[in-house]
Amino acid sequence: MYRPKMKPKILFPLLILIWFGIISFSRISIFNQPKHFPKAVYNFNNNALNHKKIMLGRMLFYDPILSIDSTVSCASCHLSYTAFAHTDHNLSHGVGDSIGTRNAPSLMNLAWQKKFMWDGAISNLDVQSLAPISHPREMGESISHVLYKLNNNPLYQNLFQKAYRKKEIESYELLTSLSQFMLTFISANSKYDSVMFHSATFSVQEQNGYLLFKKNCSSCHKEPLFSSFEFKNNGLPIDTILNDVGRYAITLNPADSFCFKIPSLRNIEFSYPYMHDGRFKKLIEVLNHYTNGISQKNTLAHELKIPIVLTKNEKIDIIAFLLTLSDRDFVLSKDFTYPKKSFSKAKE
Repeated sequence: MYRPKMKPKILFPLLILIWFGIISFSRISIFNQPKHFPKAVYNFNNNALNHKKIMLGRMLFYDPILSIDSTVSCASCHLSYTAFAHTDHNLSHGVGDSIGTRNAPSLMNLAWQKKFMWDGAISNLDVQSLAPISHPREMGESISHVLYKLNNNPLYQNLFQKAYRKKEIESYELLTSLSQFMLTFISANSKYDSVMFHSATFSVQEQNGYLLFKKNCSSCHKEPLFSSFEFKNNGLPIDTILNDVGRYAITLNPADSFCFKIPSLRNIEFSYPYMHDGRFKKLIEVLNHYTNGISQKNTLAHELKIPIVLTKNEKIDIIAFLLTLSDRDFVLSKDFTYPKKSFSKAKE
């Protein structure tokens, strides 16, 4: 069969287009947008993902150089194998054995969130890291001193030069490197996800728990992210020692009193203790709160239509369903662990 030859004048531009298309595609593919998730809300136009920047952010995430005495890193409170939460203590711990005021929240699927921290004090992931770095009970450091240390560190001078092609390390490069790494914390491969793709099935107990969950819990913990990421008052009795008023301290709106960010229930098996102050260590305690632990003085909580009515067996069924949200590929991924090889290579 006769096949006409493509002229060189046409072939060369076509190869150029294909080449740039491959480059463009590879850059986009770094961010793994799950098909069943809504579109991410993070603005990648301002901080397009890059492998060198992601690895740099990973090294910074594990490096205590970000704290005043080089004893505390981001990973000190956000452990990869607990869905980047902190299970050792109810409240976060910081420099000088200081104790924070809130439980360290799990970090995952951050590209789908607009506000951060339990009270929503931060509205941009690219500056979120400033809060723990500067908090006196967490890292206790100033951004200017962190930059001084990094700019006088040959290891980071070299890494930032390769990633950003700049000699001087500034706050933008530091903070966006950290957000680059955190944007890769995507959890979307649990049994629940497999069921949604029809490659697995719930057990009878899990299915019953799923139906109970949709009836009683889904107004706040919306699928598939299992949170609306809104701020709600869920009727917790006030801790008289912490006296944490939640989002009210940010907005000064009385309607936001004792309102905290609704956490995602993905990987809830690993991210105990629960609530903003870590008061509950077991899921059954959480469900007991929603059935009979609502503070009667907390009138704002009634908008959530709680307490709810559940039998003991129904609570067990809901927990069985919640365990299907565990993504072991995520929590055990070597892509998120301490980058030992990277530190070793960088020091050579």
